[in-house]
Amino acid sequence: MQNVPQARFLNGARGARHLSGEISNSRPRPLFFALVLWLLAFATGCSRPANTRWQGYIEGDFLYLGPSLAGRIENLSVSKGTQIEAGAELFRLEQTQEQAAQREASERVRQLAARLEDSRKGLRPTEISSLDARLAQARAGAELSRRQLERATTLLAQHAVTEDEFDRVRLTHVSTTHLVAEIEAQLATARLGGRIDVINAAEADLDSARAALDRIDWSLNQRRLKAPVSGLVYDTLYRTGEHVLAGSPVVILLPPENIKVRFFVPEAELGALKLRDAVKISITERSAPFQARVTYVSVKPEFTPPVLYNRDNRAKLVFLIEATPEDVSVARDLHPGQPADVAP
Repeated sequence: MQNVPQARFLNGARGARHLSGEISNSRPRPLFFALVLWLLAFATGCSRPANTRWQGYIEGDFLYLGPSLAGRIENLSVSKGTQIEAGAELFRLEQTQEQAAQREASERVRQLAARLEDSRKGLRPTEISSLDARLAQARAGAELSRRQLERATTLLAQHAVTEDEFDRVRLTHVSTTHLVAEIEAQLATARLGGRIDVINAAEADLDSARAALDRIDWSLNQRRLKAPVSGLVYDTLYRTGEHVLAGSPVVILLPPENIKVRFFVPEAELGALKLRDAVKISITERSAPFQARVTYVSVKPEFTPPVLYNRDNRAKLVFLIEATPEDVSVARDLHPGQPADVAP
């Protein structure tokens, strides 16, 4: 009888071990799935969602236009906020002194040009005609003296004239012949005009006067400034009647091709954008985004925290990127300062 309880105890122990084995064999499966789900949830919660949009704003490179010379503004032809075309007059300075100097220099050029032309022509036509008449008269006298010399030579051979009379006729013929040569040389010189050195000096004077006129013309043109390109008159810094210094800007112009979008990209996403990549720009005033091209990628971060870079604080590093709209007509309607969203 004492062995029965022991047998029951042994049987109960075996059953307990068997039950424990079944429980131990079936427990790991739900724990494994629970552990996998927890790890997935932890990884999903710790990872940052992919950022497909970056914040930025519209910016522009302005042209500051001013005169090269100082003066009083006589007329301001544009007003702030208007669109102008290339070649339109922006402003005009007082020009009274320069206009008087221009007239004086123009008359000086005309005077020296006439003097140079006169030196090239030589004597006047009436003076040349007078020399022609003198030459004809000298030739007639030379012909007469030649005939007299021929007769005197014949008479001298017949001893009809003396030696003195023959010498007088002979020397008269020599004199008339030399007179013909002299007048011919004078006529040739009269037709040549002035000497070459005189002509060269006259040409140099004319070139100097033309250079002075060009300088005055340039000075006069600088007092009327025109727009080099089309664009928006962003601001005017002076008014009509005010005195402006040389080099001081009077008009601030914003060409549409100088408008760009500046946005900031985290360090982890910097490698996704390169020069000439296309991006889409969205602003509140436009219903649809417009296309732009990346034209600049900064080589250094905008903000650097005073700590060592690690996985957590590297997200604080942002890099400046600039993109230019592909369509100039779209850029014409944009304004610096507008917030923009950028997407790849």
